[in-house]
Amino acid sequence: MFNLANKITLSRIFIVIPIVALLYFHNKVFCLLATILFILGAATDAIDGHIARKGKMVTSFGKFLDPLADKLLICSILIMFVQLGWVQAWITIIIICRELLVTGLRAMAADQGVVIAADRYGKAKTVVQIMALIPLTLHYPWFGFDPNPLGMVLMYAALVLTVASGANYLWAFHGHWMVEHKKPPSSDT
Repeated sequence: MFNLANKITLSRIFIVIPIVALLYFHNKVFCLLATILFILGAATDAIDGHIARKGKMVTSFGKFLDPLADKLLICSILIMFVQLGWVQAWITIIIICRELLVTGLRAMAADQGVVIAADRYGKAKTVVQIMALIPLTLHYPWFGFDPNPLGMVLMYAALVLTVASGANYLWAFHGHWMVEHKKPPSSDT
């Protein structure tokens, strides 16, 4: 359960604490440090998956923990941005609601023995969210460059992908649900 890949995934969860603390006491240096930690945390997503697959360390615990770590990292930072007034609350609400919806659908599907894997839209959504959060976390102008407009453009792109991928998961689950409920009842005699 606590193989190397899962330990790396756990580090992505624990890195949320210093990032949030740095953002809470934000200044230019703290935002730079929070950005560096965020980039390190986001990089662990690729590293843990690679190690798990290559080292044949894929576990049920890891399959559960990996998307949870992504959600905790991204949603925690978005909530801090709302508190700081850096991102509008409705953006964060839509993103968190989508994450809860997809998590619920996956749980319902898993209860029926079906795995709804991350699709290309979900993966693209995560990448664009990360790309948006980097300049937004940096926040302050550096060498005459204000990262916030770029971050907000990427955030709106991430929002579109968030809604589209959520709808795609909903459609996939609906299709599976319709197939399951059209089957004739089994006769247990």
